[in-house]
Amino acid sequence: MTGAYGHLRAHLDDDLPQTEPMHLAFENWRPQDLAVLERANTGAMTLFLGGPESPEELSARRAGWLGFAGHGEGAGCRIEADGASLGYAGWWSEVHDGQPVYEVGCSVEPGWQGRGIATWALNEVVRRAAASDDPRPLVGYAALGNDASNALCARCGFAARATGVFPSEDGDLEVTVWWLEVASR
Repeated sequence: MTGAYGHLRAHLDDDLPQTEPMHLAFENWRPQDLAVLERANTGAMTLFLGGPESPEELSARRAGWLGFAGHGEGAGCRIEADGASLGYAGWWSEVHDGQPVYEVGCSVEPGWQGRGIATWALNEVVRRAAASDDPRPLVGYAALGNDASNALCARCGFAARATGVFPSEDGDLEVTVWWLEVASR
C-alpha cells in the first residue's frame, strides 16, 4: 500500500551525479521490514553510530518504528526506489536541552547512495514532521567525521547549532547538532 503522500518523482540535486529519474516512495513501516534494518546493520553503515546493533536491539528498533503508527510521537518509513526497499528514515520525540524536539534519522544502502535519495528522504521527513499535529523543532546529530551526514543536514536546511558528545559502547561519539525550526520551512 502506498504511504499517505503517495509516490513522488525524484528530482536529483544539481551537485550529485545524474542518473535516470527514479520513482521514489516513502512507505509506512511494516512488520516484515526487519530485513531493511538488518541490511543497514553493517560495520560500514554504522561506522559513525557506534557499530552494529545486536539482534535484540534491532528487534527493539523495529518494534519502536511499528509503535509510532497513530500515536503522533513520530514515524518510521521505508524508502523505496522503483519498488526496491533501500533504506529508512523517520523522526521521533526527544528532548534536547530541556526542549521537546523531533530527532531525525535517515539511512540509505550503499548501492543507492550518491543519487540524491537521502536528500529526498530527509526533506520528506521534514515535510511530514512539520505537518504533524505537534510540530516541533527538528534536530539531527551527525558524527563530526561523517562528512556525508553533515552535508545532508546542511543541504536540507538545518543549521549547525553546536557540538556535543553522545556516550556509546565504543567510547564517546562527538557530533554536530543540526537544528531546523519547522515553522521557517
